[in-house]
Amino acid sequence: MVILQIVGIAILAGILIIVIKQEKPELAFLLSLITGLIILILVLDQVGVVIDLLNQLAEKAEIDLIYFNTIIKIIGIAYIGEFGAEITRDSGETALASKIEMAAKIIIMILAIPIMLSLIETIIKLIP
Repeated sequence: MVILQIVGIAILAGILIIVIKQEKPELAFLLSLITGLIILILVLDQVGVVIDLLNQLAEKAEIDLIYFNTIIKIIGIAYIGEFGAEITRDSGETALASKIEMAAKIIIMILAIPIMLSLIETIIKLIP
């Protein structure tokens, strides 16, 4: 199971980080960053499977793929923004982490505009 690998890697890295942090904090941060990237890579395979399944369901439901792709992009931006903000927060830069989160929210809002416009147009068509 992937979760066992992730937990094992995280526990091992956590122990190493605690030991290394006292002598070389910059090396401990680098180890934390690399561990986070390894975990992200392990999870990406699982995410790909889910996206393929959702894509098949969207095609069967005859959902416009433009909207589906936009929603997938929005979800990806949210996760990447959160990942980047947490790494930045781990390095002690909370103000920079907040700015990453703000940028992700703005990008999400911009990507969501076509979906919101389509929804509003549909509602207007339904009103007599």
